[in-house]
Amino acid sequence: MNKEWVLTAESFEDLLAWLNPDRELAGHKYEEIRTRLIKIFACRGCYEPEDLADETINRVINKLSEIEPTFIGEQARYFYGVANKVHLEYLRRKPIPRLPVPINISEETEREYQCLDRCVGKLTEENRELVLQYYQEDKRAKIENRKHLAARFGIALNALRIRAHRIRTSLQDCIRECLQRASA
Repeated sequence: MNKEWVLTAESFEDLLAWLNPDRELAGHKYEEIRTRLIKIFACRGCYEPEDLADETINRVINKLSEIEPTFIGEQARYFYGVANKVHLEYLRRKPIPRLPVPINISEETEREYQCLDRCVGKLTEENRELVLQYYQEDKRAKIENRKHLAARFGIALNALRIRAHRIRTSLQDCIRECLQRASA
C-alpha cells in the first residue's frame, strides 16, 4: 500500500457509493463487510482483527478508482480476496505474541489491575480505543500505528498526542483515587 496515502472523507464516500447508491443501504453493507472481516481475522488467530479489517478496507478504498469501472459481481468478495493478502502479510511480519507467565502477583498489584480495569471501563468507547491503540507497538511500527490512528480518527498527529496524554492523565487520576479508596 502506498505509504503516503491517507483515508479521506471523500474516498470513504466513494466507497459507500460503490457499495450501494442508497447511502443507508451502503452503510449497512459496509458494516456487514467490516464485521465479517473482523470475524475472518479473529478465526484465523490474529490478535488484532479490527486493525487488519481496517487495513483491508483502506486498501480496497485506495484501489477503488482502478477497480470500480470494470468490477462485476459482489463487492464483498473483493474485500475477502484483499483480506487473504493482508493475512499473509500479517503472518510474515508478526510473530504470535507470547504472554508472559505471571510471577508472584502481589495483592497490591492485583488491586492496581482491578482499578485500571475499572477506570478503563469508565472511558467512552472512542477514548478507550484511542488510548489502547496509541500505546501499542514499538519503534517504527509505533510511528506507523499512530499515523494510521490519527487518520482513522480524522485528527492531526499532534492532536492525537494531546488527546492520548489527556486520557492517560485522567486514567492515572482515576487509578490513584481508586487505590486510595481501596486502602481506606
